[in-house]
Amino acid sequence: MFSQFTALQIRGLIFVSWCVVLITLQDPVRLFVDYAAFAMLGVLGAVFANATGAGGGVVFVPFFNHMGFSPSATVATSFAIQCFGMTAGAFTWWRFHKMQSLSQGENRSAEQYRDKASSKFALQSAKHLHLNQWQGLYSVLLLSIPASVTGLLIAQFNPAWFGPLAKGDMLHIGFGVFSILLAICMFFMVAVTGRKPPITQLRPLDSILLPIICICGGIITAYLSIGVGELLAVYLIIRGFNVTFSIACAVMLSAATVWSGVIHHVMVSQAIYWPVVLFAGPGAIIGGVLAKRLVLHFSPKHVKLFFASWILILGLSGLVL
Repeated sequence: MFSQFTALQIRGLIFVSWCVVLITLQDPVRLFVDYAAFAMLGVLGAVFANATGAGGGVVFVPFFNHMGFSPSATVATSFAIQCFGMTAGAFTWWRFHKMQSLSQGENRSAEQYRDKASSKFALQSAKHLHLNQWQGLYSVLLLSIPASVTGLLIAQFNPAWFGPLAKGDMLHIGFGVFSILLAICMFFMVAVTGRKPPITQLRPLDSILLPIICICGGIITAYLSIGVGELLAVYLIIRGFNVTFSIACAVMLSAATVWSGVIHHVMVSQAIYWPVVLFAGPGAIIGGVLAKRLVLHFSPKHVKLFFASWILILGLSGLVL
């Protein structure tokens, strides 16, 4: 549907739509003064979310918690912001995949080679390498998205099944524990990544483990607004898949999951703090677009080391404070 529009036209349409919404609200100037700073929060959260596969809730949950938001408002608002950032990131990674598949990758250009023959050969080699490393994309998404959405909906509509996890006053503890475990897994990922060429195909055991992991991830995401993307990225990288491929799969899965979950917060809990979303959401779109460039221009190892260290600190602070 959007393929006939350029990226600039789409961004312009989004900006004009946002301006129209802001102007139609009561006292738009005061809203801008009071909440415009949340746009930077959206950028920061989406950059980390879409560059590592970890959900933006890693940034939003501790921030809103320290601001005094109720647990339900914290999770609901985080879901709503991620609908912007993770969607932008998912489309950005999808576009990257399609461009690479057509031998139009951003990291390759004809000017880098001395003649057309070598340029054509290099581009074809890059295309073959990309298609080989990303051939499992559709299989991974087909196995993970339905399972994640199922787990999330079960948790949202049957909170009594999950005991302490569903209690709002346990949010900071659950977030802290999950963040620490995630940081440890990411440190382990850095240690094992790159020791051998990445694998490219799913094994029969993956077809069993991926849905199980994503159902559990969907349940965790329902109560923390993070979880399923992180678990998928960790699993794929530990299994030996390409790091960029693993991150892209996690971002696309997270986008589908938060859109499925935000309906509950709009219709049932009604706990979304919309003034924050109005500014943090567009910021998250910017962060979602920028994240791919961060991954492609910097070492994935360095990105993950920094991010793992940062969320470890956030996790510890969530348990202590």
